[in-house]
Amino acid sequence: MEAKEMVGHLTELRRRLLIAAAWFLLMLVAGLYVSPHLLRYIQSQPAAVPIEWNVFGFTDGLAIYMKCAFVFAALFTLPVLMYQVWHFVRPGLTEEEARGTLLYVPASFVLFGIGLTFSYLVAFPMMVGFMKKLNGSIGAVETYGIDKYFTFLFHTVVPLGFAFEMPLVVLFLTRLGLLTPERLKATRKYAYVGLAVLGTCISPPDFVSHLSVTIPLILLFEVSTAVAGRYYRRRLSAVPTP
Repeated sequence: MEAKEMVGHLTELRRRLLIAAAWFLLMLVAGLYVSPHLLRYIQSQPAAVPIEWNVFGFTDGLAIYMKCAFVFAALFTLPVLMYQVWHFVRPGLTEEEARGTLLYVPASFVLFGIGLTFSYLVAFPMMVGFMKKLNGSIGAVETYGIDKYFTFLFHTVVPLGFAFEMPLVVLFLTRLGLLTPERLKATRKYAYVGLAVLGTCISPPDFVSHLSVTIPLILLFEVSTAVAGRYYRRRLSAVPTP
């Protein structure tokens, strides 16, 4: 009986993953269509100052075209994949747990989108502006390749996008009992130091840029602490007293 149940679970998992893979391929096709429009939009809205893109190889343009389509497909497949995972584990959850965890799917997508928007509109222009000033201070002639430009863009934008998932991660760990409001408060000063270091690593080395990145990260930590504390108090109030 256990072997049959295991086979049934694996079959169901395979079906869920195939649905996500099919959606990814569909989004990849859509990404191939919208990639030229996205790239032209990014070029028409340059970061900080106008930047001319150059290609140094025949395949540079094709590589960026495919990368853009892949990122588009991955972004819009993420909520579908999370929903399929939720549907797979749904039979083992209570009705309240199922409703609570289902909210993680749209919330994670929205938070990641907010993180990408903030990093592209705030952090990335500051970094490009600083690098251009630095290059100009040493008399360097600037010629930017499209491949290097987008590599720099992805390395700046994507990590901050994931950083904005902090409230959900903290809430999830609180639901598992691995974190409590007391533990979060006890580690606040260490978290501030860690976030300040992270903000320093992903922002230009000037005070204003540090604050522009570090303050949102600290606010995210405080929001995470508040959300986790509220959930923890609700869970305690729901436990019947003996």
